[in-house]
Amino acid sequence: MSLKRARSNEDDNFNNAKKSKQDDANLQIHSLNCRNHSNFDKKFPHFRQPSEIGSFSLDINRRFDHSDNQLKAYVKPPNYDNVHFDLRQGYSTMIRKDESKKEYINDILKWILKNQAKFALQSNRTDDLEKTKRQLYTDFICWRGLLTKFLCTPYENREGWCVAITLYNGTYYLCEYDTEEKKQHTLNRTERDEEMCCWGWKFEQYLTGDSPTSVPDTDKPYNNCEAFCTVVRSRLNTHSLVFSGEVDAVHTDTVQGKHYVEFKTCRDFTHPRQYTSFKRYKLIKWWAQSFLVGIPEIICGYRDDDGIVHRLQSYNTQKLPDIAKDIPNTWRPNICFNFLDQLLSFIKSVVKTDDSSVVHLLEWSPGKPVICSKPLHDSDYNFLPQWYTDV
Repeated sequence: MSLKRARSNEDDNFNNAKKSKQDDANLQIHSLNCRNHSNFDKKFPHFRQPSEIGSFSLDINRRFDHSDNQLKAYVKPPNYDNVHFDLRQGYSTMIRKDESKKEYINDILKWILKNQAKFALQSNRTDDLEKTKRQLYTDFICWRGLLTKFLCTPYENREGWCVAITLYNGTYYLCEYDTEEKKQHTLNRTERDEEMCCWGWKFEQYLTGDSPTSVPDTDKPYNNCEAFCTVVRSRLNTHSLVFSGEVDAVHTDTVQGKHYVEFKTCRDFTHPRQYTSFKRYKLIKWWAQSFLVGIPEIICGYRDDDGIVHRLQSYNTQKLPDIAKDIPNTWRPNICFNFLDQLLSFIKSVVKTDDSSVVHLLEWSPGKPVICSKPLHDSDYNFLPQWYTDV
């Protein structure tokens, strides 16, 4: 190769690399550092008690149902220390939802359209109803699961996240997308991994019925299609929030009264290190998930490697941080919520274009800052449907 051609190739490579960096720079305009916990180690911010403002169900075909038809009752076993739930039973006949169909935040949007009066200002609901079709007087709309991930971010060291944000008529709509790492992890799952991912739904079947006194039917095929979702309103400092999350069952308890419960499964501990890991990695996610929507009780089924649950334990959501206090460098609720508060403020400061066809990508990977892209027009990440924006 001639010297002239070699230099030409080097120039091309340099220019391509320079262009690539310029393209990245054009997309990544703002960042938020989340590694330094001292930035968030302040007193617990004001977080208003979540209040339920509605609910909806999803049927076996994942169709929206504006009712509580899918709300199940918790059937409490007589002895938590003596159960035998086979989570592998019925796996071959399980009815699964189609994971290839992206649901975005469509079901929340359907609920909003049917409940516009609940977003009108208290001062004059009748006059505000027409305006509410365009404005919700709410800062953020999203799924509860996304807020859970945000809360856990200061302590997360494995999984990142990718979120599309659209500012529309004064409200920030947030929709999560799979990261490339998550897509690859899903592709690499073994058949054993797939089965274990379904054990939680089978566990629910052992503990639920149409009423607290009914007998759970564990012989019929179980599914991960049907769901009951609560819709709650809350406020974190200056940020007003409306979000929705799935609820496993309602517990009619003579002591605590009627309340929602969350079901979890966990491998039973055979070594102190496993219990420490449980307190460090699982409890923070359990706490964040249930605390956000005000679920006070979590029922955990402890299983063996063969998928047999031998004992149950009830956890008070409010007390989970205390259980984890004795581990070194434990997670702290005030850091989680102060990070969420600053992240929401960060979003408000950088996402300024009010347009349903414009999105910003908010991305984070462990060990790195949160990155927000410049506005993307009519991209593959657009998620607000016309049937919602054209109302």
